[in-house]
Amino acid sequence: MRRRLLHLLLAPLTCVLTIALMVTAPATAAPPGPPEVYRPVRGPAAPAEYRYLQKTMPGQPIPRHAHENAAAQADRLPTVGGRWKSVGPTNIGGRIVSLALDPKRADTVYAAAASGGIWRSTDAGQTFESAWPDSWTQAMGAVATGPDGALYAGTGEPNPGGGSITYEGTGLYRSTDGGAHWRPIGLRDSGAISAITVDPGDPRRIYVAAAGSLYNGGGDRGVYRSEDGGNTWQRILTGANEFTGATEVIVQGQELYAVMWDHRRTPELRTYGGVGSGVFRSGDGGSTWQRLGGGLPAQSPDIGRIGLAVAGDRVYAIVNRTSGPFEGFYTSTNGGDNWIRKPADKNLTNSQSTFGWWFGKVWADPKDADHVQVAGVPLLASKDAGATWTYDDTTIHVDQHAMVWDPRRPGRVYLGNDGGVYRSDANGDGGWVKARHEPYTQLYSAAISPQDTSRISGGSQDNGSLRSWGGNGFNEYLGGDGEENLINPTDVSNVFACYQYGNCFRSTDGGDTLAYFADRTTFKRRNWFTPVVFDPRDPKILYYGSEVLNRSTDGGETWQPISPDLSGGPGPDPLYTNYGTITSIAPASDGRTVYAGTDDGRVWVTRDLGTTWTKLAEGRPWVTRVVVDPRDRDRVYTTHSAYRAGSNLAHVYGSTDGGKHWNDLSGNLPDAPVNDLVVARGGLLYVGTDQGVFASTSHGRHWLRLGRGMPAVPVDDIEYDAGHHRLVAATFGRGFYELTTL
Repeated sequence: MRRRLLHLLLAPLTCVLTIALMVTAPATAAPPGPPEVYRPVRGPAAPAEYRYLQKTMPGQPIPRHAHENAAAQADRLPTVGGRWKSVGPTNIGGRIVSLALDPKRADTVYAAAASGGIWRSTDAGQTFESAWPDSWTQAMGAVATGPDGALYAGTGEPNPGGGSITYEGTGLYRSTDGGAHWRPIGLRDSGAISAITVDPGDPRRIYVAAAGSLYNGGGDRGVYRSEDGGNTWQRILTGANEFTGATEVIVQGQELYAVMWDHRRTPELRTYGGVGSGVFRSGDGGSTWQRLGGGLPAQSPDIGRIGLAVAGDRVYAIVNRTSGPFEGFYTSTNGGDNWIRKPADKNLTNSQSTFGWWFGKVWADPKDADHVQVAGVPLLASKDAGATWTYDDTTIHVDQHAMVWDPRRPGRVYLGNDGGVYRSDANGDGGWVKARHEPYTQLYSAAISPQDTSRISGGSQDNGSLRSWGGNGFNEYLGGDGEENLINPTDVSNVFACYQYGNCFRSTDGGDTLAYFADRTTFKRRNWFTPVVFDPRDPKILYYGSEVLNRSTDGGETWQPISPDLSGGPGPDPLYTNYGTITSIAPASDGRTVYAGTDDGRVWVTRDLGTTWTKLAEGRPWVTRVVVDPRDRDRVYTTHSAYRAGSNLAHVYGSTDGGKHWNDLSGNLPDAPVNDLVVARGGLLYVGTDQGVFASTSHGRHWLRLGRGMPAVPVDDIEYDAGHHRLVAATFGRGFYELTTL
């Protein structure tokens, strides 16, 4: 079912403002379904917009050090409860941004997972185990080894997209025992580290390419050098402006090469290129640098991310435009003095789609300078120095990010992409074998069943909707970026799954066959993560949110709109128009009351199944979840996203009178997005946040960290099974975790 090389589609309220709205003119009915219904989109651009807008206040960037500060706040909270247990997937994988080989141990490979830490394989890439502290940041940008066997990890992902905002890191770290123990060695304000290179002739000389914060200028960005094993650092190449950082640093004999990238994300615009982007060379160890021209594109605002490979005097560069598409592929045979732009090649051009800033990587075979590989949606290969190209979009996952040749094993190459780690013993020209154990999947959602505790499903970044049944381990049963997943609580064979923008399916055989139903709903706009929920009294009744609320009474076969537009209207972005939508739906147990929240911070309720609607709140941050107490239709909670600076708006609100009055229940929670809330036995509250899971026994006045053993990763969704006393969390980087509750 997987598709390859798919192109990108493009203040607390003290009293309620009540506005009774009669549903007199529902929104326009859905347009006819597309000729080819199953068209999941893969690629980073859409979720990059979704995640960024969700996790920021309108008109404000993410505050500097927001992730690090929130993590420190979370660390200060006491912990209660038992131990979290990882429950998979182990066979799916996730985005790998960097790879390194151990020079002292044969068949030992290190992999940096984008939001999952550092991993080590001792069996030539077949299985991976964690080599990084669970309690430290899991956001990674680079991993490297020195000739003495020292291992280095650069934190903070430099790739701006892929279903996530860029989670910033906390600098550079070093291990001398293969990842068993680590210590920080500087560049704490680097935001994201893109590359680490250790001088093969002197293991104490280390070079680092620091990309910097995507959201805030300045800090530790550029090319850095240490002559004493990381004890002290000197910036040896500074960018043209405060948003220009480094993405590559390469040692080639007596010369150094570096790639600089001028890029930033503001609330209104992403600008992934600029006058600071370019290729630089130094012949004196970094004391002086020359910007290379001689046929490369001239300095310009339209120069985006560049990938570079050096093999002796042969140098390759792929250049993308600031807006994302491919600009050109260039080669030099004299170390970069002069360059030739290779003739246009359709395969190479298409490989970058509209988001070349997601890749920016070229790799040259260390034994054959004419053999070169390029990262794109597929993997591109040339055996004639870029004159002609072939591509692989069938035997490996899409979106390539890392590659390394094994000097001990002729022809052995390791590859990292959005699907995990692969190995080829055919010099990277096919023969790829995927790792068998790699538990670092990025998840958006979870679904569980009280009928069968072994059944878990969920939506994942670029790996579709996954299920724990129907195959060996977890398997993908719907493609694209997996979004909402549901399992009927009374019938495990009745499941629902969606890919982005509300393209949803239902199944009566556990997902083996799927029927598309989104074209039967009413919509003008649908959020990237469109909510679908069961009615708590009758699972044949479902609700689906676009800009209006849809209701089905026959298990999702037919749908009727029961609300007007509950949002403030379309967002201001003319390119991404799927904002101004419902983001959460909470039907109460009385069968008539339904609450809804929107991406523009509005909360609504109907107490007569949609005949009239009352606005309960507005002006809040993005509503991530509305939750109604299963025993009391008037006890309602809302959770909210966004990292903030100087804002007194809450991350959690609660009401005991149906939304007439609200209380701030954020208490001592870390200042980070709250993504989900569950009302458990005895009124106990659980919340899933960007800093883990927390519990309150005081109705939100005081919070404690819940459970031990969960890595420091964002938790996008939590599901509660009261009958079996368990909580399942969907983490963005380490798969599903389960905890036994009271």
